[in-house]
Amino acid sequence: MKKIIVVFILITTVLKASADEGMWLPMLLGQQVYDDMVKRGLKLTKEQLYSINKPSIKDAIIIFGGGCTGEIVSNSGLIFTNHHCGYAAIAGASTVDHNYLRDGFYAYTKDQEIKSTITVQFLERIVDVTSDVEAGLKGLNWTDRTKKTAEVYKSITDKVTDAANGLRGQVYSMFKGNQFIMYVYKTYRDVRLVGAPPEDFGKFGGDTDNWEWPRHTCDFSVFRVYSDKDGKPADYSAANIPLKPKWSLPVSIKGFKDGDFAMIYGYPGGTNRYETSYGIKLKNDIENPSLVDLRDVRLKYMHERMIKDPAIKLKLASYYAGVANYWKFYDGETKQLEKYHTYESKQKAERDFMTWAKGKPDYENIFRDYEANYAAWTPYAKQRQYLIEGILGSPLIAYASSLQQLENAMAKSGTSDADFKKALAAADIARKNFIDGEDIPSDEKIIASTAMMYNHDIDKNQYPIGFYDQIKNVGNLNDEATYRTWASSLISNTMILDDAKWKAFIDKPDAVTLQNDPAYAYASAFVKNYNLKYAKNYADFVSKNNELGRMYMKGIMEQNPAAVKKMYPDANFSMRVSFGNVKSYNPRDAVHYDYATTSKGVIEKYVPGDYEFDLPQKAVDMLKNRDFGQYMDKTKNDLVTCFITTNDITGGNSGSPVMDANGNLIGLAFDGNYEALSHKIAFDKDLNRTINVDVRYVLWCIDKLGGAKNIINELKLVR
Repeated sequence: MKKIIVVFILITTVLKASADEGMWLPMLLGQQVYDDMVKRGLKLTKEQLYSINKPSIKDAIIIFGGGCTGEIVSNSGLIFTNHHCGYAAIAGASTVDHNYLRDGFYAYTKDQEIKSTITVQFLERIVDVTSDVEAGLKGLNWTDRTKKTAEVYKSITDKVTDAANGLRGQVYSMFKGNQFIMYVYKTYRDVRLVGAPPEDFGKFGGDTDNWEWPRHTCDFSVFRVYSDKDGKPADYSAANIPLKPKWSLPVSIKGFKDGDFAMIYGYPGGTNRYETSYGIKLKNDIENPSLVDLRDVRLKYMHERMIKDPAIKLKLASYYAGVANYWKFYDGETKQLEKYHTYESKQKAERDFMTWAKGKPDYENIFRDYEANYAAWTPYAKQRQYLIEGILGSPLIAYASSLQQLENAMAKSGTSDADFKKALAAADIARKNFIDGEDIPSDEKIIASTAMMYNHDIDKNQYPIGFYDQIKNVGNLNDEATYRTWASSLISNTMILDDAKWKAFIDKPDAVTLQNDPAYAYASAFVKNYNLKYAKNYADFVSKNNELGRMYMKGIMEQNPAAVKKMYPDANFSMRVSFGNVKSYNPRDAVHYDYATTSKGVIEKYVPGDYEFDLPQKAVDMLKNRDFGQYMDKTKNDLVTCFITTNDITGGNSGSPVMDANGNLIGLAFDGNYEALSHKIAFDKDLNRTINVDVRYVLWCIDKLGGAKNIINELKLVR
């Protein structure tokens, strides 16, 4: 493997790093960062944190599904992750009669474990491929460079691809295109559901408590990864065996106290801490408020239906949870960015940079070009958000828009019969999946409301030509009843929701029938309007921003090299480690938040029959009777439920292991606190907290409440 040499840089005017800030690449830990970890309490060697030649902690950390983290906790491939990460698999395994989402589930033998469609990925090794990428892109202008990047990446990853052994490579751009690293992953395809708490535990507090502290959510689920008899990845088979991992995490039930060392491994999805003031203004003024308003409407109509019928709740649960999570996040992000004057701080850093850049041709015009780029795109930014989060926020219209591929196959000359049949079959399969999750009454209201919002909030010059004239024929465009009538007609007449009409279309497909379908006509009017008029503008905007970002980052690296000590790249769903401490905090005047919550708080929040704060009666009785077993915390004299640390994480870290100084599992990260929701853009060294479920609460739920001692017996408990 090539030796990796990385220069870590700290420019305090751009990135005000604190002791706890940083999502560090474990394989590239500089000595100073490692020394800082040791000073904070770490007892492990660098080789125990990350090694290619020997097993290490990195071998126990997995990409779980498409966007979460999980950890191996036994020598038989047992996985812990968050409840919300396993949510879709739990819901998919559930029926009205066997509602595992509502009631919980535990496999008491391996034969009872439930097949899922989830895959997990282990990191095998990394390779610095900066020289290879730059050689492949040498001499190209930015536009051509962008076009060729995927081809260059593929030429690099093809060298390590081994489908038979589940190996694939992925190249990550670091420091905004100033460095490139390839991660080599091994993917396992047989992952089975082993356990999950009742939803009243896994989502206790619901949307009310989301992103809030104090928290009492038991956010976990349990899976197992299987391999063939030789330990290789394989499709699901009864002959497969539990994977024998290279490393599994011991699980500590010793407890901890305020100030103890905490380390988190995982796959944080994305930050943009070098965002410019222009980007923050666009986010605060247009992007975030639009997303929040549109998601608010969608959530309102789904929630109305979900609280009335358990079957509808089960059907919509996973989709609703995904929409709700970042509805609250982006609302909080804007408020925190404004509260802490992040826009103004960025402006100051940019003025300092421009002063330094005078007389330097590569850098002196960067912010003039940024200003022009944002000025060109901003007039269309709201329209794009309203298309994505509004018009296509309807599941029906989102599916209808996907049928453009079928229309293209019909209209394109030279399409072979085989390719056309393939497109038709794909559309039919996708419809079946869509119908399984569709709730017509809520979707009808979503369609009506978002069409009305688009009409009220978007510049009329950006409308699809003639579309609102059609609705005008129904009634007054300022009257909600007009849109309800129009949406009802669309729902009643689309072939997508009519099995007989759809079958007739599939048996004898033709473009005119598709184009005249009201749902398809609505979807295609808005999507084609965007694609024909604005998609190129957006692509040019993003491309130019990326070009400027690369040069700005390069300039930052040159601005003050004498002061450079360390720097971490933005999160991009590559493995990272963060370190900090268990720590209480004071969010505002005269308010103190303790570092941990207990079962006492669970009972205080408990409201029988409430949608968000109900609990099974058995659990209430056990908690009131203090039936905690070996999981009680001696310091609190109670069952600790959740705790907070100062670690730096973001989306993608869901399910990440929180470890003590010796690498023992003490909890699972699942959220951040509202006071620091600006963390994707700016880390708050005083208020940032990661919210974690205490592993003892997880084990109590599995053992005492669920009776699954077989799972406990697999673990290496540290007492």
